[in-house]
Amino acid sequence: MSTTSHTSQRIFISAGEASGDHYGAQIIYEFTRRHPNATFFGLGGSEMESAGQQRIVRAEDVAHMGITEVLRHAPYIYGQYRKLIRAIREQKPDVAVLIDFPDVNLRLARELKQHAIPVVYFVSPQLWAWKRGRLRWVQQRVDRMLVIFPFEQDFYRARNVPADFVGHPLAELPLPTISRDDYAARYHLDPTLPWIALLPGSRSKEVRLNLPEMVAAASLIHRQQPCEFLLPIASTLDSAFVESFLPQPNSSPRITLVSDARQALLHARASVVASGTATVQAALIGNPFLVVYRVSNLTYRVAKHLVHYPAEVIDLTQPAPLSPAIDQHGNLPIAMVNLIAGHRIVPELLQQQFTAVNILSTITPLLTPGPTRDRALTELADIRRRLNSPAGSTSIHRVCDTVEQLLPAPLEQSGRNPSPSV
Repeated sequence: MSTTSHTSQRIFISAGEASGDHYGAQIIYEFTRRHPNATFFGLGGSEMESAGQQRIVRAEDVAHMGITEVLRHAPYIYGQYRKLIRAIREQKPDVAVLIDFPDVNLRLARELKQHAIPVVYFVSPQLWAWKRGRLRWVQQRVDRMLVIFPFEQDFYRARNVPADFVGHPLAELPLPTISRDDYAARYHLDPTLPWIALLPGSRSKEVRLNLPEMVAAASLIHRQQPCEFLLPIASTLDSAFVESFLPQPNSSPRITLVSDARQALLHARASVVASGTATVQAALIGNPFLVVYRVSNLTYRVAKHLVHYPAEVIDLTQPAPLSPAIDQHGNLPIAMVNLIAGHRIVPELLQQQFTAVNILSTITPLLTPGPTRDRALTELADIRRRLNSPAGSTSIHRVCDTVEQLLPAPLEQSGRNPSPSV
């Protein structure tokens, strides 16, 4: 949009999680390309620091900063939060970019608004599903909400929040280029067998709750049809911890730890994926999959009580099977791809339905040519189309365009004259 500027813009940028750190770094690189004199400060990870951010607070030091009780009561965490507030007051940024991390960023937005600093919020918190009371914070504190799922734009605009769907950053990534033969050689896989990817989640608690049932399912699948199983390890996990849930080496089935989830999804015949960002990765790669998830019974009961989808997300007026609202077990859909599609395009096995036997029966039709697999491939291709950025741009470019729109006009363009020299 804009070209190189000689004015020095000060941008406050805050991201507290790994995905936000990556997006933040891309924003810094792109905005610096347009405005080489721009400076950036705030909360971020190592990627943002490498891109040029002055980190007032390191994201890795406040891993639990998103928990409201910790934010209010832990002296260290609260001290880090106050550092950000002081930096905002002292450096007076021209614009702020807040990325996800709502427990912290929505509070920072209050401070920014008090100082008349325009706020761009990129990657919406899931207020359309729960914690709807925070919507008024967004209405009061956020100048532009930039969302990565299409239905979020309609949700916010219907509630008087200026919002734009900018595309999903993961949809802009090229497919991995490694060939199946090279991948097989790297991990000593049998290329003549089907490969199935197992993605239990990126947190240790998720692995503890999800992986044992996945391993039991792998054993059943392998008895029915010999397969290789790929288990990508998230950067947040310790490989020894993950290996403790796997069969002994040289036993059957063989589950191979791999380093890149997108490569595994590209070459797997199908996959079993814990609910979360990995489901979007699988959809964008075009890998047929089923969604699983298990939490404590108390957490599940509370979540069922709290989660309510508005009309912009799913149609609650249509009877099954036209409506994805309630399945035969009384569950609302939780997989993001099902919410994007507006109906169930991937199966979901939650809580008591998440069993090895059910995984076996659900994944079997996805492994062989036929109407179930063909329909899944078609629906997933449509999801990728929906998540691409509109207008032939990219999500990061759209964020930077918005930041430029909210920057204060230079004195010579704003109609104001600079103060005379004394």
